[in-house]
Amino acid sequence: MRRFSRITGTGSYLPPRRLSNADLAAELATKGVETSDDWIVERTGIRARHFAAPDVCASDLGFEAAKAALQAAGRAPQDIDLIIVATSTPDMVFPSTACILQHKLAQLNDAAKGIAGCPAFDVQAVCSGFVYALTVADAMIQTGAANRALVIGSEVFSRILDFTDRTTCVLFGDGAGAVVLEASDTPGILASDLHADGKHVGILCVPGNVSGGRVIGSPLLTMDGQAVFKLAVGVLEDAARATLAKAGLKDTDIDWLIPHQANIRIMQSTAKKLKVPLEKLIVTVDQHGNTSAASIPLALDVSVKSGKIKPGDTLMLEGVGGGFTWGAVLLKL
Repeated sequence: MRRFSRITGTGSYLPPRRLSNADLAAELATKGVETSDDWIVERTGIRARHFAAPDVCASDLGFEAAKAALQAAGRAPQDIDLIIVATSTPDMVFPSTACILQHKLAQLNDAAKGIAGCPAFDVQAVCSGFVYALTVADAMIQTGAANRALVIGSEVFSRILDFTDRTTCVLFGDGAGAVVLEASDTPGILASDLHADGKHVGILCVPGNVSGGRVIGSPLLTMDGQAVFKLAVGVLEDAARATLAKAGLKDTDIDWLIPHQANIRIMQSTAKKLKVPLEKLIVTVDQHGNTSAASIPLALDVSVKSGKIKPGDTLMLEGVGGGFTWGAVLLKL
């Protein structure tokens, strides 16, 4: 009998510090940078975002989201035999954020009896990271390499923002989202489609590295917004249609579209190209900003917890990010 995987629980976490556009504009003004709520909303749809405290790392945010997902799934940490963390803002160069998070989970009750020995690793595909990680976890469950996986997207993008560049620093926020993915006799993950094209490396990147105890290059995010927008809309439609074709379904079968929460214009343009009514488009970018690999699982959990998304619904998840990477996952909750 063929094995499938299904999401059995979702969770998310946002750091307590919430900055409205007005709050952020006031802070930027002290650095001589001018912006406003109207300017940000008109171009992005973003009204607020959350920033982590200086001593809080991606593993801390991911830990809270993972605990919520485990609780929703009715599972304990020791039930998990695979951890994948999608992040572009890891706690350290190494070890992986997944290993650090694994240790934190192992300290809960008797979790160390199981979770301390399971494989744990990071996936770095920037804003497509959760889609990539979910696809990898699904493949490992289908082949029998795992039975129950924690798949987490966690980011502290506030650490890599240039707060003198108003075209980028107003876009991003911190947060984490997680799902428990379990082996099943019935299909949950229906199909996926992943891509990358390295020729677009320069349009969205953090072009720095650590060498000899110093940062070589810039440790801050740079982006060509127009180039990203133009590329994103096209590849998101292509990936979604390819995923539908693999599953033998049509765009009319999509109950909810959950795109990477980067820019409301990109999201709405993609929905229109897929002929998905805007009322079926999940939007959290207005309150979270762009949380990169965390944005899709965050939006998923918020919509599940609110009752908007229900068991049995067919969801299209899609992401696009630096690399350039992109992809989609079609699933039945």
